[in-house]
Amino acid sequence: MAFTTQHTVTWAQLDSNGHMANTAYLDTVVDTRFAYFASQGFPPAAFAKHQLGPVVRRDEVEYFKELRLQQAYTVNFRIAGLSEDGSRFRIVNEIQRDDGQPCARVTTLGGWFDLAARKLVAPPAGLAAALQALEKTEDFEVLPGSA
Repeated sequence: MAFTTQHTVTWAQLDSNGHMANTAYLDTVVDTRFAYFASQGFPPAAFAKHQLGPVVRRDEVEYFKELRLQQAYTVNFRIAGLSEDGSRFRIVNEIQRDDGQPCARVTTLGGWFDLAARKLVAPPAGLAAALQALEKTEDFEVLPGSA
């Protein structure tokens, strides 16, 4: 089963149409990702210690159903692609209302960025293990490495 977090739409996440704003979807999936890494022994302090951060090359958001104020929803986290060295990844977050209706899918292509060297690098062993432990999507593929 995919890693999942529970959320409720807040006032600050709404757009002028009264539903969850597109940027709120992106913020929420990032929170889910960091919750997963922390649950696997790689909290935000570990990123700082290793002077490492995720870098996004592309986010693609597909919308299906609206989310409104105080509506409960879940976000799951699965991996759709990973390079052999772990430096590049494609991850998928699916957002679903508590009634089971899918709301959105966010697919992110990115990598691990060395903040000192300013380039993509293979992640530390603990982070690599966390990525490898994620549930794979049906279309999972091996991506090219950063070298």
